[in-house]
Amino acid sequence: MNESSIFTLERGNAPLLISIPHRGTSIPCALAEEMTPVAKLTEDCDWHLERLYAFARELGASILTPEYARYVVDLNRPPDDANLYPGRDTTGLCPVDTFDKAPLYKPGHEPSREQIDARRAMYWQPYHDALASELDALRKSHGSVLLWEAHSIRSVVPRFFDGRLTDFNFGTADGASAAPGLAEHLARIVERDGRFSTVANGRFKGGYITRRYGQPEKGVHAIQLELTQISYMEESSPFAYDEAKAKIIQPLLRELLTTAMTSATSA
Repeated sequence: MNESSIFTLERGNAPLLISIPHRGTSIPCALAEEMTPVAKLTEDCDWHLERLYAFARELGASILTPEYARYVVDLNRPPDDANLYPGRDTTGLCPVDTFDKAPLYKPGHEPSREQIDARRAMYWQPYHDALASELDALRKSHGSVLLWEAHSIRSVVPRFFDGRLTDFNFGTADGASAAPGLAEHLARIVERDGRFSTVANGRFKGGYITRRYGQPEKGVHAIQLELTQISYMEESSPFAYDEAKAKIIQPLLRELLTTAMTSATSA
């Protein structure tokens, strides 16, 4: 295991890297003093994914998780803060409000350009350096590698989508970041299971990490799974992990991971 104050990287021996960029909950003390009480709740965290995906260690996966919350800096946003979904409302590289549009900062304490640049250098860059390095090492060892971007979100967030979100949202940047048809193939597995709704390259097509590192022509196949939190946990505070729900969904996740890894390494 490789640990730092910025991230934790557990190295496996399979051609599989699971990145969980929105799992962090820490906020530096100096920054927390400038933020609102709601910010300190880190409600928009991708809760418990390291626990949900714990079985992946048995598959030989490498697992990368951050220490700090997305409210500090969003690791799945471009360094120039470009909107990945032009025309749609999104949160930025250093968000100023929650998914419910509650302010994250006390009036007048929103981050300046210089502060954003400093956070990018201090928190964003080390995570991406570790991600790129591990992908390169796995690709050199195995010839090709699967990057699985693990995400979760509340099933109802009016700011981003109407109604209830589909449970399994696979994104491959409209097919550009992974083997042809991989997202659709995984969606069919979920459909065959019959217990959850699913879509490929719908509302969530993959964030910056999927789009930046997914280069199937160079042996790196990247896919993002945005999973509804109601599938495995309580979506409201205290955001408790639901062991019974998790045990239902984990075998399906295992099948999806092994199928995607096989596709990536045989492409």
